[in-house]
Amino acid sequence: MASPPSPPLPSASPPAPPYVLALADDLSGAAETACALGGSVRLSLTAADPAEVAATHDLVVDLDTRHLPPAEAAYAVRAALPAAQAGPPRLLYKKVDSQLRGHLAAEAAAYAEGAEAVVIAPALPAARRTVTGGVVHVNGVPLHRTDGWRAERAAAPRSLPEALSGLPVHTVPLDVVRSAPAALDAELRRIAASGAHPAPDAETDADLDAVASAALRLGPGFRLLGSGGLAVALGRALGRPAAATPPPSPAPHRTPLLFVVGTAEPGAVAQIAHLTALGAHHVPLDPADLTAGTVRLPRTAAAPALTVLSIDGSAGLRPGAGRTLSAALGALAAAHPGHPDLVLTGGETARTTLDSLGIGKLEPLGQIHHGAVHSLAPDGRHVVTRPGSYGAEDSLLRIAVALRPHLAASTAAT
Repeated sequence: MASPPSPPLPSASPPAPPYVLALADDLSGAAETACALGGSVRLSLTAADPAEVAATHDLVVDLDTRHLPPAEAAYAVRAALPAAQAGPPRLLYKKVDSQLRGHLAAEAAAYAEGAEAVVIAPALPAARRTVTGGVVHVNGVPLHRTDGWRAERAAAPRSLPEALSGLPVHTVPLDVVRSAPAALDAELRRIAASGAHPAPDAETDADLDAVASAALRLGPGFRLLGSGGLAVALGRALGRPAAATPPPSPAPHRTPLLFVVGTAEPGAVAQIAHLTALGAHHVPLDPADLTAGTVRLPRTAAAPALTVLSIDGSAGLRPGAGRTLSAALGALAAAHPGHPDLVLTGGETARTTLDSLGIGKLEPLGQIHHGAVHSLAPDGRHVVTRPGSYGAEDSLLRIAVALRPHLAASTAAT
């Protein structure tokens, strides 16, 4: 009698995609990246420790290097890279500013050490920041012709190769990015074999999807460097669930809500006006007084339900003074009474405020709108971080309503 057929062997499950270790140079960018990647992710304000790296989730680390000298910023990146080998295999991602601010050249050079190539794609289509011909455009205008670097000590670079001076960079035109995957892969390999690093043009999320997928196909020797737009594309390529809209804050109405607006962007004035129309207590702070450390907020019997601290930029700001102003603003915010929930705009302001409060980790819950990341701090307070240059005129109002849903009725009446 013939033996019954053997049951088929179970097919092997495909290997799980590797987890990501992302390095950011400021806190708002780190939070943006954490949400962009999707899935299970943690955000650390301290150097990656082995326990975090060994855990089964993506990890984003804010290296807080914007205020450091270039050599120290490069060292911080270099020191963080060995953490990728401390646990399970990790994909490496370097978050950079979509307007190329910060110590881009120094940090990219450190990040490139030991890599076959770094794929450079800082486009952020959601904020209308694109790259064509190796030139970053903001709302269709070349970056060096905008005022995006008004608070910087130097002029904006005219191209990615100029911004990454010292690192050999070859641009990849849009027609190649949008060609068949094999053709894009071949071009990235060709550039890497020549000893250079590819910088693909990108105008749409689909362009960034093509770049992220190509880097994954080429293997871990190809590291990614880009803005939050490329991080979103990487999350999609890895099959991570998209970041959800966070639930409303369960904080009772009596918990104060403190907005700390540490940006020199002109649009911040209109954003704050929406809050004052709701009755928010607005305290504009003179930059000279902040720098001198002479600001003292008036004592009140109880903290107002909504308070806005901002830097009065009506007389202009001194280039390079950002860290000093942010540190003073953060210290004032940390001393605010009532254990408030926090809305922090500008990466340096967010970082100095949380440092003053001794908060070293955040658990991202989701995005209220693009770039406005809602997180939970270990001390139970809700924290929203947002880059200073992001958001429409109603950005802060939308954040306020998300954290305090009872304000929706007041906004409808105004």
